[in-house]
Amino acid sequence: MTGDFSLESLARLPVFSRPAASPDGERVAVYYDSTGRNELHVIDVGTGEMRQVSDGEVPRNVSQPFGWAPDGERIYYHLDDAGDEQHDIWEIDLDGNAAPVVEDSGQCILNDIDDGKLLYVSSADGQMNLYRYDRETETSEQLAEYELGVFHASYGPDGDRMVYMSNESDDLTNMDVYVADADGSNPRNLELGIDGNETHFEDWSADGTKLLVSDNAADKTRSGVYDFESQSVEWFGDGEYVEDGVAFLPDGSGFLALRKRDAAVVPLVYDFDGTATELDLPTGVASFPLYSDSAFLGDGRVLVEGTTPTQRPALLVYDLETGETETLLEPVYGDIDPESFADAEYITFESHDGTDIGGLLYDSGERPSKAVVKVHGGPPVQDQRNFKRRTQFFLNRGYSVLEINYRGSIGRGREFKDSLIGDWGGAEQADVAEGVRWLRDKDWIDEDEIVVYGGSYGGYSAYWQMVRYPELYTAGIAWVGVTDLHDMYENTMPHFQTGLMEKYMGDPDENHDLYRERSPIEYTENLDSPLLMVHGVNDHRVPVSQARLFRDALDEAGFEEGEDGDFEYEELGEEGHGTNDIEQKIRSMELVADFLDRRVATNCVS
Repeated sequence: MTGDFSLESLARLPVFSRPAASPDGERVAVYYDSTGRNELHVIDVGTGEMRQVSDGEVPRNVSQPFGWAPDGERIYYHLDDAGDEQHDIWEIDLDGNAAPVVEDSGQCILNDIDDGKLLYVSSADGQMNLYRYDRETETSEQLAEYELGVFHASYGPDGDRMVYMSNESDDLTNMDVYVADADGSNPRNLELGIDGNETHFEDWSADGTKLLVSDNAADKTRSGVYDFESQSVEWFGDGEYVEDGVAFLPDGSGFLALRKRDAAVVPLVYDFDGTATELDLPTGVASFPLYSDSAFLGDGRVLVEGTTPTQRPALLVYDLETGETETLLEPVYGDIDPESFADAEYITFESHDGTDIGGLLYDSGERPSKAVVKVHGGPPVQDQRNFKRRTQFFLNRGYSVLEINYRGSIGRGREFKDSLIGDWGGAEQADVAEGVRWLRDKDWIDEDEIVVYGGSYGGYSAYWQMVRYPELYTAGIAWVGVTDLHDMYENTMPHFQTGLMEKYMGDPDENHDLYRERSPIEYTENLDSPLLMVHGVNDHRVPVSQARLFRDALDEAGFEEGEDGDFEYEELGEEGHGTNDIEQKIRSMELVADFLDRRVATNCVS
């Protein structure tokens, strides 16, 4: 068994997120919850001194980043209400004075700032589209109106142009890069790839003559440099790995990128001659700040966030010339011995149709060992070799953990990721079930004590596994999960209707029967083991109606609710689609711990 520590001591370990360097590179702002609540802090790079700037004005759920104003005296951030993700844009100065800037009826996401003009996308008109807010006139204007929305907009270095991403193709897997004048006029599709592939904008060159882009037309994502004069792209990489560009180096000698390899993320630098140099960091997950100009500190130094399955995230300053690192923000372990955390083994198994599926296996050390099959959300994300609080929580309670990167996950290329399109609840769920069978074959696993757990699309998977593969599980935990695809389509946010539901399952009217066939709510009669259902009432991605409908269907089918019943149901009143609040984390982990303690030994539903 892994080392002994309490649930609360693990939950209270402070977490930082969204680091961003100031325009002059002398300070780094970061969200940090060392006080017990998420707050904005600023670190002096030269001295390492950190001071708290906010005092309750910033969000508890940090699903969106923040950005420095060009003068380095203010920070713009996103504020929602109790996790509902309907963000407004606020500003706070370094003395802690905060005020709203952009308030509307939808979800706002700040993309760029130039000369008092904020470039942002908003769902105020239903779909995510492009807007500009003028600080001087205190007015907003809509700059673009695309049926399928606009994402990731950025001004050019001179402020006279902008670039953004959208899709005007009938193929919902498509994404293109557009360049327009700064007021949104004269938009032009650069047509960098082929119809049906995703082309992303990453960064402008300092002189505005080039764009750093990424594209998956050749299956595995690659980075390229688009030249405005020649109107052509030079692509980088040999196609062995998925690689995403991040930002041009300030001196113009190359660019930063991230390489995905066996569930690890490796940061690297590309020279323009095609040479790729990996940064010397432990095998795990490394990342650069989200906004491209927030990564650099000057003198060839760059911010890197680094973590491994056993090392909590550290904020590093990496010298690209010497390869030396210094730690700007150390991971905190409190009274927990870091040696008590279990490492991950990268594994593969053959699924039902011969497809190789990858994943991560964490061994609790117990013999025999109970197990949790922990299914990631998305679906187009990937379980990676980073530190995961919930995984270590399960391990500490004696459960080995299997994380499965089922088909539809990222990290292996476009064909593997897009294989889920039109097949929710199909082959990818068979991948999960086959992974469980692979796990059950290990002589040190107790096949009578296996739990499925997942949130969001992982919650959909938990529901689906419990009613379509009930023979495999002792119990299940579904967190903010999807149960009824028609209701999900009707009540989720507009950009999730098109970018998620229609993309993966087609039009709900034309594919009515498929939507019903792939909805877990259609199979409630198959439930055969205790199920814990948890949902935040302020969830706008996966509305709480998803859990309520499933609960009602279980009631109508004659299943009993309660601690001694067939299922248990919890609504979280101060949460949306997840939380970063420590007290809420403790509550949610206590719910799971209590359920497991009572239910895993009782594997029959009456």
